[in-house]
Amino acid sequence: MIEIISAERCTGCNICVHACPTNVFEIVKGQAPRIARQSDCQTCFMCELYCPEDALYVAPVADAPAHVDELAPATQALLGSYRASIGWGKGRQSTAALDASYELLARAH
Repeated sequence: MIEIISAERCTGCNICVHACPTNVFEIVKGQAPRIARQSDCQTCFMCELYCPEDALYVAPVADAPAHVDELAPATQALLGSYRASIGWGKGRQSTAALDASYELLARAH
């Protein structure tokens, strides 16, 4: 579930607003978007994935808010962590080549 939009990192590009398939965010003129409907979050990670500033954190828990402290050092490391883990973004290497799930499809036939 979406937990954080870092006002410090966010540039207000609103890419996350447009990437969200369930309309969780609201645009706030001149500021970071607001998490307006957190309970509608499907934990798809699209907002975090497309954020060019690594300003978002989506907790992998989909059932309820995780209540993380944005200022805690451990939480700072979580911002954009999904995006980093799959290798999206400047200076990162894609991890797509490490995915062997296609082998499961081959075995099914």
